[in-house]
Amino acid sequence: MSIARRYHTATVLANGMVLVIGGASDHDLEIVTELYDLATGVWMNTGNMSGQRSNHKASVLTDGKVLITGGKHYGNDLASAELYDPSTGLWTNAGNMSTARWQNTASTLANGTVLIAGGKDREPLLTSELYDPSTGLWTKTGNMADARYRHTASVLTNGKVLVAGGIDIRPLSSAELYDPSTGLWTKTESMKDARMWHTASVLANGMVLVTGGNNLDGTLRSAELYDPSTESWVNTGNMSDKRVFHTASVLKNGKVLVVGGADPLSLSTAELYDPLTGLWTKTISLNTERQSHTASVLSNGKVLVVGGFSGSSRFNSAELYDSTTEVCTNANSKNTTQL
Repeated sequence: MSIARRYHTATVLANGMVLVIGGASDHDLEIVTELYDLATGVWMNTGNMSGQRSNHKASVLTDGKVLITGGKHYGNDLASAELYDPSTGLWTNAGNMSTARWQNTASTLANGTVLIAGGKDREPLLTSELYDPSTGLWTKTGNMADARYRHTASVLTNGKVLVAGGIDIRPLSSAELYDPSTGLWTKTESMKDARMWHTASVLANGMVLVTGGNNLDGTLRSAELYDPSTESWVNTGNMSDKRVFHTASVLKNGKVLVVGGADPLSLSTAELYDPLTGLWTKTISLNTERQSHTASVLSNGKVLVVGGFSGSSRFNSAELYDSTTEVCTNANSKNTTQL
């Protein structure tokens, strides 16, 4: 990339390109937006956001546009939202949420609306709201039972949204379900471990795999599965490494690739979870240890790992993980083209 960044987002577009937005660079917050072209392996700049932000959320809408919500602008929590149009490379205003928030979740529902849940605006939030792309309007919806931030949200195959973990005053094990048909939240069984800054991945069998994170006991290597049919959690195999600030990607072969993170130093290690056996196996390490990076599954099955940091170093580097050969290669070619 042209700019080192962490706390950014990376979104796979319908055309196969990856849109990288915002985050914190070596010296500033970023408005610069970049695209990775899978066909050429080249990075290029695209239109800038109207304002700087990090720790925001990015959601792909049904029309292919990308909605950016909330985040942090230096000491200020943000309520603003913007829309990126891949056909023009330009950004437009998408109104303001009713509440400024960061470290929230954003989930695109089956009906095309986007559910924003929790986060923090000086204090942890239990509020939720919906963005309707057909009207461009924000509306409030049901409150969660627990205020939380640094949690995960997963859209289940039945259309409901599972929110798990995070932190209020202490790290949480609680989980709850949002029903888009009623706009209400209901409690579901709690996880075995309280955790925040974990990952949650919807598997091909509909279960949700939660990995790592941390709690008052430190960084976790444990993983657990949520079964929507029974609304219950079961333990599954532990990762080889404890990790937080990592990424988890569901590959085309159904396995889950976990890369990087920290415990407490940044990690380059990677491992694969096999849902058929419930076991983890080591795979090739990243070329660079990194945490607070992004990982995107591309249309060719490879995984693009972007940015992040280790110690005082923030990275503009990217690398590609090939699941068929289990090889990591650099993906750092740049040009000055603006799209």
